[in-house]
Amino acid sequence: MSLLEVRNLTKNFGGLAAVSNVSLHIEEGELIGLIGPNGAGKTTFFNLLTGVYEPSEGTVQVQTERGMITLNGIAPYKINAYGLARTFQNIRLFKEQTVLENVMVAMHGQQKNALWSSLLRTASFYRTEQKMKEQALELLKIFDLDQFENDKAKNLAYGQQRRLEIVRALATRPKILFLDEPAAGMNPAETAELTALIEQIRRQFNLTVVLIEHDMALVMEICQRIYVLEYGRLLAQGTPEQIKQNPDVIRAYLGGDD
Repeated sequence: MSLLEVRNLTKNFGGLAAVSNVSLHIEEGELIGLIGPNGAGKTTFFNLLTGVYEPSEGTVQVQTERGMITLNGIAPYKINAYGLARTFQNIRLFKEQTVLENVMVAMHGQQKNALWSSLLRTASFYRTEQKMKEQALELLKIFDLDQFENDKAKNLAYGQQRRLEIVRALATRPKILFLDEPAAGMNPAETAELTALIEQIRRQFNLTVVLIEHDMALVMEICQRIYVLEYGRLLAQGTPEQIKQNPDVIRAYLGGDD
């Protein structure tokens, strides 16, 4: 059984179909690429999967301990609790908070302390906070950000802010991590480092990863399967080699003349 099943997903904005009748499946442990020209509907598709938008038609289902759960109409924070986490095309950090605080905020959804324990600042509350801090620092160390734990997020370099967003998403303990253009704005060296890091965290955290990316070298190097959107519709799917050789993809996205 697939970890995520998308069936006939459609999103209309007025008379415009931003996503139209898209179906796909994602298996546990896969690293999936979602590509397509600008305006193809990729980010809208992510927004539908993570509850930012509600589908006009179709269903999104995720495998849980209780079986397949339909995510249509569920609030984003509840979808996150089912194990779906994401980053955004435009960085959305808490700029005035420290690097460590950005990660710990994401961890509070995992906190099991009773309300009274938090309000009264009991010993249990402080033990939980200390444990979360230690876990947050471990995550930051993996991404070489622990040295900036007390710096405000806005003071990080651009590539570091991108990595911090991934750390914050990982802090929610997801099963599926959606990355929306993680290499956007990065130089070649940063992109190469990110490529290795994505593969590392997939293995280390036993994650399923789905990424939107315009850097074709990154996509072709690390993705096991690729879905291609054009004008909101599914144009093609397959392995990197199949996608490279697909004439419709070459025409629509890779710049071929055929």
